[in-house]
Amino acid sequence: MNKLKKLLISASAASILCSMLSGCNLASNSKDTINVFNWGEYIDESILKDFTNETGIKVNYETFATNEEMYEKIKSGTNNYDLICPSDYMLQRMIKENLVQEIDYSKLTNYANIDDKYKSQPYDPDNKYSIPYMWGTIGIIYDKQKIKDNIDSWNTLWDKKYKDQIFMSDDMRNSIGISLLRLGFSINSTNTDEIKKASDELIKQRKGTNPVYIGDQVKDSMRNGEKEIAVIYSGDAEVLKNENPGRFEYVIPKEGTNLWFDLWAIPKNSKNKDNAEKFLNYLLDAKVNKKNVDFIGYATPNKATLPLLDTKTTSDKTAYPDKSVLDKCQVFIDLGDAKKTYSDAWLQITAK
Repeated sequence: MNKLKKLLISASAASILCSMLSGCNLASNSKDTINVFNWGEYIDESILKDFTNETGIKVNYETFATNEEMYEKIKSGTNNYDLICPSDYMLQRMIKENLVQEIDYSKLTNYANIDDKYKSQPYDPDNKYSIPYMWGTIGIIYDKQKIKDNIDSWNTLWDKKYKDQIFMSDDMRNSIGISLLRLGFSINSTNTDEIKKASDELIKQRKGTNPVYIGDQVKDSMRNGEKEIAVIYSGDAEVLKNENPGRFEYVIPKEGTNLWFDLWAIPKNSKNKDNAEKFLNYLLDAKVNKKNVDFIGYATPNKATLPLLDTKTTSDKTAYPDKSVLDKCQVFIDLGDAKKTYSDAWLQITAK
């Protein structure tokens, strides 16, 4: 999810930010609390306060930078999270390892707001463990005021004419996946030879164009004009485009890209499952979801929210690409035993 789905984490409001010390032991396990673990900058935090005011349930809120960071904390069992936000492939892994539990959908009256096309995905085919939160793509954003070329391919990131002007994603799956797609391979390849070819190309890229690997701080860096081109999530691209009309362009390369889903799930050791489900149902309310979508900038799977959004948003191809584009996209799946191959390759790619 992300997703991406990586970042310089924004500080949460003091009233809801839990301590990140001592193994992230959250403040309380009482029946009047919920402990939420989410990506940075990935919720309108006023929603947390609204939920508390409406229900009396306090939200202890904490953020993580990568799927892998979140996974390690849940795997360790030294925390008390009630709700987490893994991306598609990570949820699939956590289901296999019995780290998440089934959701009681009878308590989620607003689950009907989720469009059926976002259900029964490969990571949760029977819709037992997850609630779709946001979805989007990964692509290239570039400064049109500085670049006049028609950018439409991942090959751009290897073009020496853009040396020292490229931000790459510091997410292993994203960057290796881009290289695999560029070579005509599956974004989920477990073929050792294909992974090696993809990693070799990324090593060549580092020598040829000297890209900088970066996380969600890419928004600030592009705002500040530090580079001209960046690999970026569609929602972040949407924010930059809206802030700077006419300056930035976002493209999904012709070779295809990753179609990602970020999801809410309940850890196996949650102490406040009822509260987690109440919060999930609250987030699925169309008006609440709209408030969140307006803040985050990503595409929503909530069909009840779409009529509430302005047509400029729903017609923007950055957030809601045409079906012909989406048909070229691939969803990440868990790599199984090939995870080590990817990790070993990533160490070589990112070695100084």
